[in-house]
Amino acid sequence: MQISDLPYADPGVPDARSGPRFLWWLGRGQLGGQARSLAWGLVHFCGIAGLPYAVGLGVEAAVDRDGGRLLLVGGLLLLVGAAIATGDAMLHRTAVTNWITAAARVQQLLARKTSELGSALTRRVAAGEVVAVSTGDVEKIGWFVEAVSRFLAAAFSVVAICVGLLFYAPAIGVVVAAGVPVLALSVLPLLPRATRRADVQREKAGRATELASDTVAGLRVLRGIGGEDLFLDRYRAASQEVREAAVHSARLWALIAAVQVLLPGALMVTVVWYGSVLVADGRLSVGELVAAFSAVATMLYPLRHVEEIAMAYSFSRPSAQRAARVLSLTRTDGGADPAAAEPVEAPAPGGDLYDPETGLLAPAGRFTAVVCGDPDLAGRLAERLGGHAVHAAGGPGAAPPSVLLGGVALDGLALDTARALVLVQDKEPVLLSGTLRELFDVPASGTVTAAAALGAAQCGDVLDALLQAAPDGVDDAMDARITERGRSLSGGQRQRLALARSLVTDPEVLVLDEPTSAVDAHTEARIADGVAALRSGRTTVVLASSPLLLDRADRVVLVHGGRAVAAGTHRELLRAEPRYRAVVTRETDGEQGRVVGPAGELTEIEESA
Repeated sequence: MQISDLPYADPGVPDARSGPRFLWWLGRGQLGGQARSLAWGLVHFCGIAGLPYAVGLGVEAAVDRDGGRLLLVGGLLLLVGAAIATGDAMLHRTAVTNWITAAARVQQLLARKTSELGSALTRRVAAGEVVAVSTGDVEKIGWFVEAVSRFLAAAFSVVAICVGLLFYAPAIGVVVAAGVPVLALSVLPLLPRATRRADVQREKAGRATELASDTVAGLRVLRGIGGEDLFLDRYRAASQEVREAAVHSARLWALIAAVQVLLPGALMVTVVWYGSVLVADGRLSVGELVAAFSAVATMLYPLRHVEEIAMAYSFSRPSAQRAARVLSLTRTDGGADPAAAEPVEAPAPGGDLYDPETGLLAPAGRFTAVVCGDPDLAGRLAERLGGHAVHAAGGPGAAPPSVLLGGVALDGLALDTARALVLVQDKEPVLLSGTLRELFDVPASGTVTAAAALGAAQCGDVLDALLQAAPDGVDDAMDARITERGRSLSGGQRQRLALARSLVTDPEVLVLDEPTSAVDAHTEARIADGVAALRSGRTTVVLASSPLLLDRADRVVLVHGGRAVAAGTHRELLRAEPRYRAVVTRETDGEQGRVVGPAGELTEIEESA
């Protein structure tokens, strides 16, 4: 796999049971790249391993005043130098390729999971954690994946140097062969503590990122209430905690680095001292002593990779654990991934939408409004109606019953099919940056034009505002640009554009969660008429408590305590159902007691509503 071949046509199905398993799965998925990196690493490190012996042979040739041997050693040194330089350049190239391809695979997997779960993702995982995984964590995961092949090549070169010394200069080679394992294993007792400190650092960094994300998302509200300083103080405190944790972790890694310098230095002193004794006794030649000294000196570089692989694993393991936690999420809470099963056939057009958990029925081709006293329940119900089971009635781990469309379970359908049949607009839809034309470039039936959708959503003033803010030369509002998340627009304008985008897709079933909560009453009334007219003959479910929307619905269902307890028209429920009247008119208990009395009072509430 080359960088130019990215992105992957199919990133695969990851093993997300744990962080180490996920890292192992990533490594197995790049065996070709790992093999190339290992091969070039062997060329590079074997060149380094051969350098001491070439130097030793050169010293012996100089001592013996053998010009022919000295010339051969010069050629050998040129060959070794070429191997070191070429191997280093190609090792770096293949290692970076492995790093980038591993990170890109993880990012593709995260993007696919985000697309699969939609807004349900941030209900189950903190937004800051998702940001941390998709940015910093993917780099650390890629670092470990690419470091493995370099470590293996370095370890091979260390073994080769030790074995070579045992044959070339057995008297001093025994000392080196005995000391190298001590050097390599000396940092192992420190690694568990370093790993724990790295975990603490990453956990605090994730919390700080989450706090920053929440602060930026609510900046306009914070400014309105004068709460910027409060949240800045909180973020400053969280940042200082991250800094302190990073320094605490860095101290231990500095100790590990010091051990990696001091112990090889001690081994080098030992080799020089013992080798000098052997030379004085005539049991070792000067060339062999120089070769042994050079071998220990050159081993410092490959031994550094022991520290690096330990550090890479310590930092990548919690990152891989977080990535695995996100990638293990499924469309349902029951633990089984519908994508792993054989998708069922799509239902025939014109089927009713039915939720067995709440008993909610939305007849085909009708405009159904749903009233919930609990806004959180309304949000979970909207996700369920889109085929995402976000609440298990049987408790944790129990698979909730799937929503049925025409008698077919939505979570049993292929994801693309389910999305094409049922579209859910979240309570807080997001507008991506780009032109208005790009905003409406979404999968659609082609029946509803952008102009018709904008008209139904009452976006005339929004188009005028975008055109006025557009640079000179832009005379079509569809070519006007929208800033990131639509921050240059008001809440009501963003809400209406998002509604128009949902209408233009023209799905068989459209589910809207509080689509007019940020607009004034007059605009809301016109939007209700426009949506009802545009969606005539199509199944539309609106979760709202506004009388203006409820009065235009063909059927209104009251969901109380997680169950559908009453159904009828808005006026019928207002007259006969006190619980419905309490939600829609915001009555107190005392007011509820008076309205059940004289009929004239009920008529007055009905007219005012």
